[in-house]
Amino acid sequence: MKLGVFTVLFADKNFEEMLDYVKESGLDAVEIGTGGNPGTAHCDLNELLEDSGKRAAFKEKIESRGLTISAFSCHDNPVSPDKQLAKESHDTFVKTVKLASLLNVPVVNTFSGTPGSNEDSKYPNWPVTPWPTEYSDILKWQWEEKLIPYWKEQAEFAKAHGVKIGLELHAGFLVHTPHTLLKLREATNDTIGANLDPSHLWWQGIDPVAAIKILGKAGAIHHFHAKDTYIDQDNVNMYGLTDMQPYDAVQTRAWTFRSVGYGHGIEEWSNIVSALRTYGYDYVISIEHEDPIMSVNEGFQAAVKNLKQVNILEAPADMWWA
Repeated sequence: MKLGVFTVLFADKNFEEMLDYVKESGLDAVEIGTGGNPGTAHCDLNELLEDSGKRAAFKEKIESRGLTISAFSCHDNPVSPDKQLAKESHDTFVKTVKLASLLNVPVVNTFSGTPGSNEDSKYPNWPVTPWPTEYSDILKWQWEEKLIPYWKEQAEFAKAHGVKIGLELHAGFLVHTPHTLLKLREATNDTIGANLDPSHLWWQGIDPVAAIKILGKAGAIHHFHAKDTYIDQDNVNMYGLTDMQPYDAVQTRAWTFRSVGYGHGIEEWSNIVSALRTYGYDYVISIEHEDPIMSVNEGFQAAVKNLKQVNILEAPADMWWA
């Protein structure tokens, strides 16, 4: 597998400075934001769509350094009850798929999104308990009237452009577990898959290795984020796993995002990498940094060091011993 990085953490560097730093760090790939939450620090989406010469120059700067683009990412909420936000999210997604197709980038990463509770809602509603039954009614309406119709159309659009959609299993959005990902995939097509990030699984109580087995058997892992989570059981006992404290309340939060190896040990990450290989994922492991107690540089370099210890680069040997 190749190692890469989600370049949003280097938004303070210009495009070529970012590429040079990634190359010097010994990585193989970049995941680049095209809008939405990741921003556009390293990609002017409209400019690249409109100008083939600028697309060629953009691609050459990456490939001349021996790098590839693992994915374009435009995480946002295309089914938001805020109609302006939904339109902006949708438009960015559509343009990103078109650019990915033109540049032979195989995956576009985003969120499934979350609608409101009805047509008149102003804000998203994320039901997480079946009772009182109003929550179950809301969830049914969201899936049947908003989520499935939207992604059925977008999955066909992406398939026509030869691009896969990596939905990040992230709390706050309707697709946040292996079950919800497979449910949407079954209702649409196999263009829909996961941008699997173990950090969001751990704090939900989901074992990432088990999730890899479930999704890998279905061929439903399109991209992979490398980010860790530290769970503080004492704080869990006080606040629960649906802790609403701000992320900078590290001392009291139930869980905190960490750089690779600082929430779970190297053995666990070795198991994750081995499971990815065993269950059919042999693409890019893209480092994401959201560690509140480490600098970007130190957290990133720690993730690079730890992943290089456990990554599997070469094809498996013939079983000469059997």
